[in-house]
Order: sequence, then structure tokens, then C-alpha cells
Amino acid sequence: MFMGEFQHTIDPKGRLFIPVKFREDLGETFVVTKGLDNCLFVYSHNEWQRLEAKLKALPFTKADARAFTRLFFSGAMECGLDKQGRILLPANLREYAKLDKDAVIIGVSARVEIWSKERWDQYNEQVGAEYENLAEKLVDFDLDL
Repeated sequence: MFMGEFQHTIDPKGRLFIPVKFREDLGETFVVTKGLDNCLFVYSHNEWQRLEAKLKALPFTKADARAFTRLFFSGAMECGLDKQGRILLPANLREYAKLDKDAVIIGVSARVEIWSKERWDQYNEQVGAEYENLAEKLVDFDLDL
């Protein structure tokens, strides 16, 4: 399971350091694709295969299913780590996520997300203000105290 928040800098060649905690579960190579909310999603190969199976099951006769799978898979790239624990983020994915220099890498259970620091700060401020309301609507904590 991926969790935590880490800040790193993208070098001029487009390389980003992946935290050690995440590298262990991602493996030597993994898949990076266009995520939602203008961030990048990063999946281990096992998790990618599970997701791929779910997306294959969508009805190709539905325009929304075709559009989503086209964008999701066309943006996907297999990435590997160099000896310093960095990945080379393709230019099209850096552009999509508006990644220039400062990046935030977060663990979100079964995936890792890569955000531009500026966008992450904006998202955190906007959605963070609704944290309690979201919890009330979505999460049923059944605590036996």
C-alpha cells in the first residue's frame, strides 16, 4: 500500500526521484499515465493489469468508455528507475500535469500520484477545506470503542 507525501525537484532533463518507500512496491519498471485532476498516476505492473482488466470490460459501444480508455491508455508509458532512483518523465506527461520543477509525490493506496507542487497546494487548500464533509458523506467509520 502506498501512503505519504514527498517533495522532490524535477531536473532539467525531466528526471524525478522516486521515494525509496514507493520504489520497493512499484518494482524495477512500472506504468505512468495521465491521471485525473491533472496529476499523473503511477501503477505497479500487477495493479496496472488489474485496472486494465476492469477497463477492458467497459462496453466499447459507449462513447464515454471509448474516450476514457483512449486517453488513459494513450498517455501510458512504461518507466524504469535509473541507478539514483529517478525516472525520466516523458515530455507529454510533464506537460499534461504542468510539471516544471517542484513536484509532490503522494501515495494513494494502490497507486502513486505525481503533482506539480503548485497544483497540489491549490488542490489541498480547496479540497482540504471540505475534508470533514467528504468524510461524512463517503466514509462509514464503524468504531467499537
